[in-house]
Amino acid sequence: MASAKIVYASMTGNDEEIADILEEAFENLDVDVDVSEISQTDAAEFEDYDIDIIVTYTYGDGELPDEAVDFFEDLQEEDLNGKIFGCAGSGDTFYDDFAKSVDDFADAFKKTGAVEGAPVVKIDLAPEEDDITALQAFAKQLLATYNAQN
Repeated sequence: MASAKIVYASMTGNDEEIADILEEAFENLDVDVDVSEISQTDAAEFEDYDIDIIVTYTYGDGELPDEAVDFFEDLQEEDLNGKIFGCAGSGDTFYDDFAKSVDDFADAFKKTGAVEGAPVVKIDLAPEEDDITALQAFAKQLLATYNAQN
């Protein structure tokens, strides 16, 4: 059975909701899933899982959330060769750098040697019905990429 680790940063609850949607999607796919808040998680924990996911918001004009900065820096030092990763999160389309932190984390994962298992998913503010469908497809694609490599 595949395993997945979802680490999230959430200020308003939108990204915690995204993490919960992904958790349920993975459970429905018979994936063993663990979810934790970014400030309570060490980046090295990703070594223990097959599929690694970051869910984050973007603060202000494209900045990482304050509580995610240390994790972001530590992540880039990890060796996650053979792992599958995915990034999702919320933003506000009002800003020019809509959900930039999602892309920043995807770039950080690439430095670890992990393989991007699905394109990033960016959600405008809170997830709605179309977003839930996109997140379920995201989880399925991550699992399919993992299965194709194992």
